[in-house]
Amino acid sequence: MSTSYDSDVVAWANEQAALLRAGKFSELDIEHIADEVEDVGKSELRELETRMAVLLAHLAKWAFQPERRGASWRITIRSQRKAIDRRLINTPSLKPELNDPEFWLVVWGDATRIATNETGFQDFPETCPWSVDQVRDPDFLPD
Repeated sequence: MSTSYDSDVVAWANEQAALLRAGKFSELDIEHIADEVEDVGKSELRELETRMAVLLAHLAKWAFQPERRGASWRITIRSQRKAIDRRLINTPSLKPELNDPEFWLVVWGDATRIATNETGFQDFPETCPWSVDQVRDPDFLPD
C-alpha cells in the first residue's frame, strides 16, 4: 500500500484503515492520520455553526421583517432546531460552544450576512438579541 495522502486522500484513508485492522502500526502515516482525526472535530463544529447561522438568519428575518413571515421560514426554523439538537445529542462535546461568546459572534455574523443576502434588510443588531435557551426553544419565535 503506497497511495500518497496528497495524491488521493480517499484511497489513502482506505489503505490506512486496512493497515490499522491488520495491526501494521509501523506502516501507518501517523501525522496525516492525526490531522484527519482533528479535522473530524472541526467538521462537526462547522456543521453546528452552519446550522445555527441558518437558524439565526431565519429568526432574524422573522423578527425584523414580520410582513414577510411565511410557512417556509417557520419550516426552516423548525428543521434547523431539530438538526442542531441531533448534532448535540450525537456530539455532546459541542455543547460548551453554545456558551462561548466567540461562537455567537461568528454565527450571528454569518446569520446576518445570510439574512441580508436573502432579503436586502441590513439593520440587524450587532449581537444576537436572543438567549441560547430562546434560540433552541421549539416554541420560541421572536415578536
